[in-house]
Amino acid sequence: METLHPEPGAAAGQRYERMTAVAAFRLAAAHTWPAAFCPAVFGIFWCLQRGIPLSPVQCVLLTAACILAQSSVNTLNDYVDYVGGTDSEDDNVEVNDAVLVYSHIDPKHALRLGIGYLLAAGICGVAAALHSGPVPYLIGLAGGCTVLAYSVSPIPVSALPLGEVISGFVMGVLIPLGIAAVGDGKFHPEMIPECLPLFLGIALIMLSNNGSDIEKDIPAGRRTLPTVLGRKASLVLYRCMLGLWIGLLLIQPMICLRGAAGFPVGAVSFLLTVVLGRKPFGFLIRAKLLPTDRIRQMKSVTAANLIGNGLLAAAYAAAWLLGGM
Repeated sequence: METLHPEPGAAAGQRYERMTAVAAFRLAAAHTWPAAFCPAVFGIFWCLQRGIPLSPVQCVLLTAACILAQSSVNTLNDYVDYVGGTDSEDDNVEVNDAVLVYSHIDPKHALRLGIGYLLAAGICGVAAALHSGPVPYLIGLAGGCTVLAYSVSPIPVSALPLGEVISGFVMGVLIPLGIAAVGDGKFHPEMIPECLPLFLGIALIMLSNNGSDIEKDIPAGRRTLPTVLGRKASLVLYRCMLGLWIGLLLIQPMICLRGAAGFPVGAVSFLLTVVLGRKPFGFLIRAKLLPTDRIRQMKSVTAANLIGNGLLAAAYAAAWLLGGM
């Protein structure tokens, strides 16, 4: 253990512990990985359904790149919130959502770790796209720049009213577009409408977080969408987005998955989404974005993404597998 000069968000004389493998994993926030994993799987099987070639090695590398990029966002966010003083033990945050607050890890080490995760994501992406031309590199560069701008730029995207739109677009749309570009070196705008459920689910994660944090974001100077709209208008927007998301999750597989396997797969996806998603989606429908409900709110929206967007990606995978058989 060592004593270092305190960061801006630390108390004077704070004693920091060194980074450990356990702390690095916790900073990566594995419980949020479905937000990156589901769009990656969706993108892979969207490509395979259309005969766009992707090797197993490319699929693994691309999925790893998405998860590492998500880990980078999580780690850099934890760092910025800690040094900025917006996270504390008095807030409604779990240990896994504020690792630096509870574990007393040197924040400089967290910053280096976040950059390391991003570099590792870039290496995986480059390795997957070696023979794919410039398009996937341009998409990957846009994603990497957004990761940095999201947290550690002078005016972080996460503290602006555009945060929900940008996070939903980068993860829900740019990830599948990048994967398709790796497959054949082309930009595929025709896949964007089918990415809308992914976009909405991921945007709702951020809207859930920001909507529950209005009272602490305003004095911190964070101009998030809910601080601009207020809780009442934010709740109206939240419920409209939630209703559209649920509707698309239920009907999109039956509409978009054509062929002999498409309809039964869509019907099974419909039933599983209703049955497995009843509890998390039910809570989100009743949620009021209150600070006291923040922990349960975030658990529910994360579970809803895993179930809803996960089943959507699984439906595309099953349709491709059954169609191949």
